[in-house]
Amino acid sequence: MPGLKADCARCFGLCCVALPFARSADFAVAKDAGEPCCNLLADFRCGVHGKLRELGFPGCTAFDCFGAGQKVSQETFGGRDWRQGGAREMFAVFPVMRGLHELLWYLTEALGMPPARPVHGELRRAVERVELLTRGTPDEVVAVDVARLREELNPLLLRSSELARGPGGANLRGADLAGQPLPSAGELRGACLRGARLIGADLRGADLRTADLTGADLRGADLRGADLRGALFLTQAQVDAAVGDAATRLPDALGRPRHWG
Repeated sequence: MPGLKADCARCFGLCCVALPFARSADFAVAKDAGEPCCNLLADFRCGVHGKLRELGFPGCTAFDCFGAGQKVSQETFGGRDWRQGGAREMFAVFPVMRGLHELLWYLTEALGMPPARPVHGELRRAVERVELLTRGTPDEVVAVDVARLREELNPLLLRSSELARGPGGANLRGADLAGQPLPSAGELRGACLRGARLIGADLRGADLRTADLTGADLRGADLRGADLRGALFLTQAQVDAAVGDAATRLPDALGRPRHWG
């Protein structure tokens, strides 16, 4: 869906200012919400974009605003950047808009699944509803309870997943599989891995076709040789956070991260 892919050239560096981050394996430094990142340039570009991983900022490479940055910058605030006034208001709108755009991305993905046709009508109505919320005034956007909306629409997304996966897949929803033995590579096809913790997991050669990876934590997961074609609700950010190689097969819509070589 147009508008659900980040266009940093049309954004005022909102993810680099509005959001906080703690010093960790993902970020080399800490900063508070509303504080510009030390690497943010005057033209809102990142001064170390080509070396983020080498300099200790892999969390930046795996972040996706789903197009919320340019929506807030160019539409909600009409092209006025946060240095021209209203910074606090803009920084409050951005995370809410990101939540709405992320939800729109999942709903749109479900609409693209032919086996989920029985619920396509409900999905279209949900898309229209969420889109309308994204077009609100700053005050209207901030007032949206994204967590409640996500909880309300999640059963629809889960039903879409069930229809697309079919029967028989392993149910590993919410499982903590970091450092734990995993099912054999072939047993993961069509599995439900929604919200699973797969940090550093050995998924080499795994068949993850039609597996539901909604919200699965793939940081450092070894996807070398894995087959993710047709994986459900797999985001670019999840792929960027993982480890892969030339033999890793990805959905056509996702790009191969540069750090995979």
